[in-house]
Amino acid sequence: QVQLVESGGGLVQPGESLRLSCAASGRTNNINDMGWYRQAPGTQRDLVATITKDGSTTYADSVKGRFTVSRDDAKSIMYLEMNSLKPEDTAVYYCRADYRRVGKGWDREQAVFWGQGAQVTVSS
Repeated sequence: QVQLVESGGGLVQPGESLRLSCAASGRTNNINDMGWYRQAPGTQRDLVATITKDGSTTYADSVKGRFTVSRDDAKSIMYLEMNSLKPEDTAVYYCRADYRRVGKGWDREQAVFWGQGAQVTVSS
C-alpha cells in the first residue's frame, strides 16, 4: 500500500516558477517508476514527465526545457520544478507511482497509485 500527497501548487503569473512535491508513504521501498500528469477542465489526463528508479527522465514536448523532474528516495519525495510557466500549463497536476513487489517463485504484486492532485493556475 502506497499513499501519495502533492503539495506546492498555487496561482502564479506567466513567466514565474513553482515547485511541486509528491510525498510518498507506506511501502515506498517497492516503488519503481514515478511520474507527473496533468489534466485541464474538459481535457484528458496527459503525461508531463517520468523518472525511473535509477533517475532516467522523459518529458512531454510542451514542457521540455522548462520543467525538471527529480526524486529523493531517502526522503520518499518526487519533485517537479516548473519554470517559465505559461497560461496553457494551468491544470491539476497528479503524482503517479508504479508499485512492484516480487517474492519467491510466482509471488508478485503490481499496482499504480495516484495522488489527489494539486491545482496550478498561471494567469495575469
